[in-house]
Amino acid sequence: MKLNANTNLLLGSLLCGTILVAALLGAVWTPFDPMTPDFAHRLHAPDSTYWLGTDEFGRDTFSRILYGATTSVGISFMTVLIAMVAGTVLGLIAGYMRGWVDRIMMCFTDALLAFPGILLALGLLAVVGANKYGIIVALGIAYLPSVLRLVRGSVLPLREREFVHASRIMGNSEIFILFRHILPNCFGPMMVLATSMFGWVLLAESSLSFLGLGVPPPAPTWGNMLAGSRPFMMQAAWLGIFPGVCISLTLLGINLLGDALQDKLDPYSKGKS
Repeated sequence: MKLNANTNLLLGSLLCGTILVAALLGAVWTPFDPMTPDFAHRLHAPDSTYWLGTDEFGRDTFSRILYGATTSVGISFMTVLIAMVAGTVLGLIAGYMRGWVDRIMMCFTDALLAFPGILLALGLLAVVGANKYGIIVALGIAYLPSVLRLVRGSVLPLREREFVHASRIMGNSEIFILFRHILPNCFGPMMVLATSMFGWVLLAESSLSFLGLGVPPPAPTWGNMLAGSRPFMMQAAWLGIFPGVCISLTLLGINLLGDALQDKLDPYSKGKS
């Protein structure tokens, strides 16, 4: 049964808000140092001291999840920001100017879209290096074409609307028309895409970290915590369960929030409901 928009918005906001609070908290405080080994407490089961147990080096899992939330959410936010800003500017130019500028940009976009996003990111990481900033750049470039195509598609009908012609007759510059009249009318679809993209990037970052191509240890991310838990799944299942639950709940919250935003902001979805 599909939940209504208000329920999706409430549940999605609650889950995403909880993850955001955890990310902000992990940036300033953790119960234990998330990167300092404590071999006296290796693979310690969850108890009142270590709420989520410890890993093979005696590091507190709860502290590492908090710190990992800061890293994973920060990477996802910066990646979405880069993709949205660059894709919006290029999409506005391509859709408004048309002609050879549009053809060149669309050829570039089609070339990037010929590769799956994760495969393109792997290739770019081989060039820029497997680190935090390399992931941001690689995933930002990989997801930029989706933004460019969406914005271009939104601009094409808008550039022919009466209010754009009226603004041009009044003597307003093309830059003014783009950012004052056309861009605000693209915000609805852009917000929906940005929300969904955050989930895509979080999952891609976790996948890259799981493959050993993400943030290098000992700095924790949810992905590399999952990767590190594989040899100990029978002995210390909590090492894989808790990061996996965090990823799953975050993706669930983002999907619910994205569905709610689509119902409220996307006029096409309203017509179908």
